[in-house]
Amino acid sequence: APGRRGYSGAGAAEFLHRSIVPTMHYQKSLPRLPVPKLEDTITRYLNAQKPLLNDDQFRKTEKLAHAFEKGVGRELHEQLVAQDNQNKHTSYITGPWFDMYLKAREPVVLNFNAFMSFNPDPKSEYNDQLIRATNMTVSAIRFMKTFRAGYLEPEVFHLNPEKSDTEIFKKIIRFVPSSISWFGAYMVNAYPLDMSQYFRLFNSTRLPKPNKDELYTDEKAKHLLVLRNGNFYVFDVLDRDGNMLKPSEIQAHLKYILSDNSPAPAFPLGYLTSENRDTWALLRKNLLENGNEEALQKVDSAMFCLSLDDFSVKDFVHLSHTMLHGDAANRWYDKSFNLIITKDGTAGINFEHSWGDGVAVLRFQNEVFKDSTETPAISPQSQPASVDSSRAVQKLDFKLNDALKAGITKAKQKFDATVESLSLNMIQFQEGGKELLKQKKVSPDAVAQLAFQMAFLRQYDQTVATYESCSTAAFKHGRTETIRPASVHTKKCSEAFVKELSKHSTEELQNLIVECSKYHGRLTKEAAMGQGFDRHLFSLRYLALSKGLALPDFYQDQAYARLNHNIISTSTLVSPAVQLGGFGPVVADGFGVGYQVQDDWIGCNVSAYPARNGKEFLECIYKSLEDIFNVLKGKKISS
Repeated sequence: APGRRGYSGAGAAEFLHRSIVPTMHYQKSLPRLPVPKLEDTITRYLNAQKPLLNDDQFRKTEKLAHAFEKGVGRELHEQLVAQDNQNKHTSYITGPWFDMYLKAREPVVLNFNAFMSFNPDPKSEYNDQLIRATNMTVSAIRFMKTFRAGYLEPEVFHLNPEKSDTEIFKKIIRFVPSSISWFGAYMVNAYPLDMSQYFRLFNSTRLPKPNKDELYTDEKAKHLLVLRNGNFYVFDVLDRDGNMLKPSEIQAHLKYILSDNSPAPAFPLGYLTSENRDTWALLRKNLLENGNEEALQKVDSAMFCLSLDDFSVKDFVHLSHTMLHGDAANRWYDKSFNLIITKDGTAGINFEHSWGDGVAVLRFQNEVFKDSTETPAISPQSQPASVDSSRAVQKLDFKLNDALKAGITKAKQKFDATVESLSLNMIQFQEGGKELLKQKKVSPDAVAQLAFQMAFLRQYDQTVATYESCSTAAFKHGRTETIRPASVHTKKCSEAFVKELSKHSTEELQNLIVECSKYHGRLTKEAAMGQGFDRHLFSLRYLALSKGLALPDFYQDQAYARLNHNIISTSTLVSPAVQLGGFGPVVADGFGVGYQVQDDWIGCNVSAYPARNGKEFLECIYKSLEDIFNVLKGKKISS
C-alpha cells in the first residue's frame, strides 16, 4: 500500500520502509565489549609475535611481556576494568579510539579515508550521471529520514534467519522492552548490532583543530553540498517541515549545476582538506577570520557532499584512483562521506574514518543501491521540474587572502606528489571461490589471508606484521578488533609451498592448509567476540600515558613497534551493492589490501608506495591462490 512507504504529497516515497521493530530497539540492551583477561592478552600477543621473531628476539619479548603481566600491566589492567565498570553506557575502546583518529595529524585522504564503489545500475540507461545522481541523492535522503524516524530495520546478524528474520518474530520482539530485547533476539540465534555510529552519516564533518580534531554534526541543516569542477554549490533538499523536495526538483537543480559553465577556481578550496591537520587547522582559522564563516558553515553542516566528476571511468584502476583520492579540488575529505558520481554514472563513496567503521557505511550503501535501482525516483524519461534553479541553488564564494592562496598552492603540490607516488593494482582470480573452499571444508577468508602470507614470502622472503580488521559491532559502542593473520601455521605452510615443495606430498600440503584454516577461524571468532589483544594493549598504553606514567618497557620493545608497523594491512567486504573497495597503505613500506571472496572468484585490490611493488605482490598472490586451489583439488603443483 502506498501508505506503507509513507508517500508525501509530492508523490515520492519519503521512507525506504517502515520496520516493525524500531531502529534503536536493541541498542539499550546490547552486551558490553568485554575487557579480556590480561593473561589471555599476553598469550595471544606472544602467539602473534612468534612468527615475526628469531629465538633470541622472542625470548627477550617474552621476558618483557611476562614482567609487564605481573607488574605495571596488572595495575593498569585493574584500573582499566574499574574505569570500564564506571562507564557502562559505552565501551572501553570508545574514548581511546576516537582520540587515536582525531589526534592523528596526517592528512585524512590516503591515510584514513577508505572507499567503496557501487555496482552499476543493472538497467544501463539509468547509469546516466544526472539520473543516477538524482536517484542516489533521493535514496540517501530517504535513508536519512527512515533512520531518524526510527523506521530503519535494526541491523541484525541472523545465524538462523528462518526463525529470527520473520514477521512473526518481529511482531513479538517489538513488545519486549528495550532493556531486555537483545536477549529475546539471542534466544533465536540473532545478534543485533550496535547502531550508535549511524547518526554521524549525515550533516557531519571532521573539523581540523590544533592537536585534536572535532566531530561536528548539525541535524537541523536541510541542504546538500554539491562539488563540480572545484566549485561549491548548496541547495535545500528538505522543506520547512522536513519533507523531501520532489525528485524532479532535485533533478532540475543538479541539471543546473551540471550545465553551469563557471570556470574552475584558480585556488580550489578542497585541497585544504588533504593537508596535515595542524596546517589545515591554522588555514581554517584564517578562512574564518577572513569572512568565510557562513560559507564554511554551509559546507560543514550539509547533509553530505555529492561530488560530480566531469570525466568517465576508463577501467578498474582508474576507478580506484578516482574513489580513493580523485582530484582534491572536487572533494571535501572531511565530510562523513562524499558520494562521487562520474560522467558515465559510475558511483562510489569515500568516507572519513574517525566517526565510524565499514559496517555503518556498508549498510547505507546497500540500502541506497537497492532503493535507487529497484524503486528509482526518476527514469530516463522523467522531465526535470520547471523551477528557478538559479534562485534555489547558491554557489558559495570564498574570500581568499595571500596566505590562503599560498596554503592552497602548497597543499596542491603535496597532494599531487603523494598521489603521483601511489600505485593501485588489482586482480580477479577466476579459478574458484567460496563455494569450492566450503566444499573442501576450509575457511574462504583463511585461504585469502594465507595467499597474502605466501605471496609476501615469495616476493620478499620474510613474514611481516599483518592486520585484518574485524568488526566488534555485536557489542555496545564496539568498533573493530585486529585479527593477526600471520601465525606459526601460515609461516610453516607458506615455507612448505614456497621453499620446500619437493619435500611434501599433496596430502601433507592439504593438511597444512587445514591447520591454517582452523587457527584463522579461531582468531576470527575471538576477535569478533572482543577477545583479540590489540585493542586491550592499546587501551592500557593509552591509560598509562593519560595518567602521565612513564611508558612501560613492554611498549618500548622494538618487537612491539614492529608488530604495530603493519606492512600488510587488509580488509574484506562482500555485498551485492559494492563492486570493489580499497584504502591506502598504512605505512610507507606497506601494502593496503582490499579483497573479496565471492562464490566463484576472488578479487584483490592493492595500494602501495614506491618502497613496495604492488603489481608483483599481486602476481605472487595469484600464484599462491592457484597453488592452494590446485592442492585442495588434489593436483600436484610445481614451484
